[in-house]
Amino acid sequence: MTRLRNAALAGLMTAGLARSPEAAEKIMNIRIEAGGQVIEAVLDDSAAARSFAALLPLKLTLTDYAATEKISDLPARLVTDGAPPGIMPVAGDLTYYAPWGNLAIFHKGFRYSEGLVKLGRIRNGLEILQQSGPVEVTIQQVKGEAHELAQ
Repeated sequence: MTRLRNAALAGLMTAGLARSPEAAEKIMNIRIEAGGQVIEAVLDDSAAARSFAALLPLKLTLTDYAATEKISDLPARLVTDGAPPGIMPVAGDLTYYAPWGNLAIFHKGFRYSEGLVKLGRIRNGLEILQQSGPVEVTIQQVKGEAHELAQ
């Protein structure tokens, strides 16, 4: 029985299905300040998210789009290497819409959208973005707050 278990574990490790703590995914905490209120978010470990993080800090005006998201142009295009062709966003997704080169933060779910790349997610404070009208925000990295997210 022990031999069988060891063989199975070796097979999983060879296939890359077993992850060690050293292979844990790195994430970055960010904060979005809007009108004196704070929205906490986390960026994924992806080329697009790292490209977005390199732009921080950012001051943006988020505007309503399709009654489901707040959007804003970014000062530069993000790298999207390795990203899937699209995603079906859910409320709280922090995304990049590659065809337009803009940031999109979803406060409602939406259908699958080609060209939409997930950057991360809002952890709390999403209700701040559900108000109608433009919102002035400052987005910055939370210093010393990189954590590991086991997969």
